[in-house]
Amino acid sequence: MTDMTDTTDTTADIPATRDGAEPTDAVALGDALAEAWGSWGPTMTPDAGRVAFISDRSGRPELWVQDVDPDRPPAPARRIPLTEDPVVAVQWSADASWLSVAIATDGGVRTQVWVVRPDGSDARRISGPPSVHAELGPWTRSGHHVVVTFPGEEPEEPTRSFLVNPVTGESRLLAVGDLVHVLDLSLEERLVVLLDGRRGQQFCVVVDRLSDESHPLLPGESTGSTDVALLRRAPDDVPAPLVAYVVTDVGLPRRQLVSMPLHVEGWRGQKRVLAAREDAELEALDADDAGRLLLLVWNVAGRSELELLVTSTGERIPVPELPGAVAATPVLSRDGHAVILAVEGPAQPRSLWHLDTGTRRWSRISESPRLPTQELIEPTLETFTASDGLELTGWLYRARGGDEGPGPAMLSLHGGPEAQERPVFHPQHQALAAAGITVFAPNIRGSSGFGRAFVQADDVGRRYDAFRDVLDARRHLVEAGIADADRIAVTGRSYGGYLTFASLAFSPGEFAAGVAICGMSDMLTFYRDTEPWIASAAYSKYGHPVSDRPLLKDISPLRAADRIEVPLLVVHGELDTNVPLGESLQMVEALRERDRPVDLLLLEGEGHEFRRAESRRTLVEHMIRFLREALGVPVPRGEA
Repeated sequence: MTDMTDTTDTTADIPATRDGAEPTDAVALGDALAEAWGSWGPTMTPDAGRVAFISDRSGRPELWVQDVDPDRPPAPARRIPLTEDPVVAVQWSADASWLSVAIATDGGVRTQVWVVRPDGSDARRISGPPSVHAELGPWTRSGHHVVVTFPGEEPEEPTRSFLVNPVTGESRLLAVGDLVHVLDLSLEERLVVLLDGRRGQQFCVVVDRLSDESHPLLPGESTGSTDVALLRRAPDDVPAPLVAYVVTDVGLPRRQLVSMPLHVEGWRGQKRVLAAREDAELEALDADDAGRLLLLVWNVAGRSELELLVTSTGERIPVPELPGAVAATPVLSRDGHAVILAVEGPAQPRSLWHLDTGTRRWSRISESPRLPTQELIEPTLETFTASDGLELTGWLYRARGGDEGPGPAMLSLHGGPEAQERPVFHPQHQALAAAGITVFAPNIRGSSGFGRAFVQADDVGRRYDAFRDVLDARRHLVEAGIADADRIAVTGRSYGGYLTFASLAFSPGEFAAGVAICGMSDMLTFYRDTEPWIASAAYSKYGHPVSDRPLLKDISPLRAADRIEVPLLVVHGELDTNVPLGESLQMVEALRERDRPVDLLLLEGEGHEFRRAESRRTLVEHMIRFLREALGVPVPRGEA
């Protein structure tokens, strides 16, 4: 076996700027922050002694492995070279013999599945040709097989999931369905939990592989969605061999933890709510192998809080305050003694932290980059009211000196629409605030984290209400004395890019400029050109391209391009097949034909996500210069 492990020492500080100097202006600060690498997506060996994770410390996301000793300073991490393409997910097999890895083909939307030994040897792709899109699923509890799922390549073509042997590459068909994903398998691999359904309408099915029968996991599912389910051995007081622990908002106001006892041949007990909060939604769940301990991560108005739940007693144990604002990708060790997760905040890139579940003591286990000494903005959570009375929130990054009166401002609209603006590490927001432009990032209706009714409040024909929320966010900035009404830009990425197009086209005169990143300009061409599985899943959010055609035409900004007269910067990744590049190109062409002020920034080697530091740096630089000019923000003396 050839050892392909890279033993590069990563303990040294990185320079704060490209030339190692401390940043002296907003553009240099943006450069430094865009290069501030992070670590995320951890997965552990069964004994929790080693962790594999993703880090972009080299400028692009790659696979890294390191030892874990919470009582000592972080150990040097070792890079596992695979391909030049970005790594997007990694999982350690249950027997610790293999790592399975999802890799973004050419940096785009489609992914491949690879396996590799923890020492870097025996690396191979197990998902077929690179052009075929494959999604990484869970390992079996024995570690002998990993699930690989292939969405349909053509409209109406079903999705197929397979169990793949990492040694031989041999595959066995596991499940077939419309939009299925395998969430978990029972220990002996007889029962399989499948996720199916469109966005906001997902449901789980339990398949008995021996009898070839399937049954809904939660009988009588109605409005709502279920998207997380784990199978574990039932506690002694439950009259069933297995329990499914489920995260769902079906028939509930918010995402909660529900248990469902299970037996073979479709037997189910009574579902029971194990954990719920009126002020928070359950966003992540994990369990130890024996099913004795559960890890719960709550989303409380954007910030994260953790709990441990003892299944035998129902006791809920609060975890001390996180060493950061937001937690992501948490994993509980198989013996339940440790948690590893990624933590970040407004002035803190993603880093890995270890929690001892016995002592509940936090320890940082990954290296972090040195940041510029310039103080970064801690955003404040703002509350405002929509025109129809709905309460909305947003995070405000007030520009330096912005409390002296109304000034230039930028609305930043997140994607999804089911995503959520949270107090995480935003180089773009920080750099613009340093450039003298206040950033307000609202969570308009359709955002996750605020309950089932809120996330569904913009579905299909209610899209117009989301348009009005953008204007209400602008109104809040003006009425609160934060922004000058004539110097407010609207920006956004993905769905936020679409909202940027829509705000400029459908509400002319409200905004002084726009930056649309990877946004849809025509909903019908979006459906025509996007990946088939992405289109099918989106019907529940935007409408069907046949039955809802008049609506989709009416909410397509391209058809109102005549009304866009203010400066617009359009940004897109050349390899994007989620929101295809054509969505931006056709809007740019339409505006240029009308002699309107529009610029195009095409990011080479990027898909829907901008994963390379160079791309992030380029984007921030262009946004600062474009918005300064469009909003009349003077460049300080001595700044480039």
